[in-house]
Amino acid sequence: MITRFFKKIYRIIDNFIVVPISRAIYYLSKKFKKNQGKLDKVLNRPHFLIYLSLIIAVILFLLIDSKVISLVETEAEVITNVPVITKYNEEAYVVEGVPETVDITLTGRKSDIYLAKQLGEYEVILDLSEYKPSDGTYKVYFTYSKSIDSLSYQLSPEYVQVSIKNKESQVKSVDYDLLNIDSLDSKLSVKTVTLDKTEVVVKGGSDALEQIASVKALIDLKEQNFTEAGTYDISNVKLVAYDSKGKLLDNIEIVPGTIGATVVLESYSVTVPLSVETTGKLVTGKAIASILINNNSTYSITIYGDKKEIENITSVPVTINVDGLGNESTKSYNVNIKKPSGVREMSASKVDITLTFGEEQQKTIPIDKNIGDQNLAEGLTVNILSGQEINVQVKGVASVIEKIEAKDINAYIDLTGLGVGDYEVEVKINNNNPLVTYVVTSTLKIRISEE
Repeated sequence: MITRFFKKIYRIIDNFIVVPISRAIYYLSKKFKKNQGKLDKVLNRPHFLIYLSLIIAVILFLLIDSKVISLVETEAEVITNVPVITKYNEEAYVVEGVPETVDITLTGRKSDIYLAKQLGEYEVILDLSEYKPSDGTYKVYFTYSKSIDSLSYQLSPEYVQVSIKNKESQVKSVDYDLLNIDSLDSKLSVKTVTLDKTEVVVKGGSDALEQIASVKALIDLKEQNFTEAGTYDISNVKLVAYDSKGKLLDNIEIVPGTIGATVVLESYSVTVPLSVETTGKLVTGKAIASILINNNSTYSITIYGDKKEIENITSVPVTINVDGLGNESTKSYNVNIKKPSGVREMSASKVDITLTFGEEQQKTIPIDKNIGDQNLAEGLTVNILSGQEINVQVKGVASVIEKIEAKDINAYIDLTGLGVGDYEVEVKINNNNPLVTYVVTSTLKIRISEE
């Protein structure tokens, strides 16, 4: 920076002093060529050039000092996010409309701006000490200190419109929110949370207090050293207030600002079977004879998560594509297990599945007395009209279908949207067995009436 400064001085002296004087002397010497001898005598006097340089230097100093000539260009720089200090009676009043920070534009010589930045003294104050609560707003200018007098300071904004209200208080109940649940060990889950305070005092203007819909204790699981199941006591849990739309209210004071909490962690798990589901169709005349999962006919995994999320999970499905298969004797898959909703961890993430194929056989099973109904409107009853025979064709390899009986077939009719009257509906089969295919060959006549 110093090198650049002196280079600028050198260029200015060279351009504005040395070159013009040299040209002037050259011009005069040509103009007064007849008096060349006299001019040479004057220039050769030992003190003449010293006096001339001194006179020029004094003139240059006066020009620079009066800012007729500036050796350093005027620049501007913006200092952003300067904190605002607000002075008012915090115990009695609520102030709204004051920004947390302002920007200051410094204008002046670059060296002065650099010095001001090094000092870093940018104290911006909004003094409301003499203001009282009002239904309207006040236009108040910021005050600030100037660390370098030669600089021009410009605030943005220069002033604000503030409202001052009497501070009121209410008692509010406290609930909690768990933050960063995903950071918790995947085998752990939160069993219970107990706060050491159920109510707190909220303070603010009447308008602000009316907006409060909830007060939450924010428990950040990422900040805690939760490594195993057990009971943990947490202090200094931050409290915040939200409006009905879930927006954080920053013009509310909560007393106390933090509370304590006790978090109980558990490692809840259940063991459920892995169920294989298929997509696509085998070649005609072929069926799946057996399914082995990791060389076992049945295979179970342990799943972890919140009790209420996983206690109703009865199986974990995996899907394989069998489209166009059947001519080969076996087919092997390496399958990724997808976590069901609510499951945080599983004892296995991949399995090997082996299918064997055989010749498809079929048999017919009557199911007239084993048909349920779903989605019947409240206040109605359904009856199957007599004299009907509903048969199901069961397809699969002989060793599988010979064990299938009517009680093993989960048949039902869907009555969604049907009211009183006679209908002919489709019979559906809820099939969870990938070794078997069911085909219903006829529809079912029913009558819906009021109870």
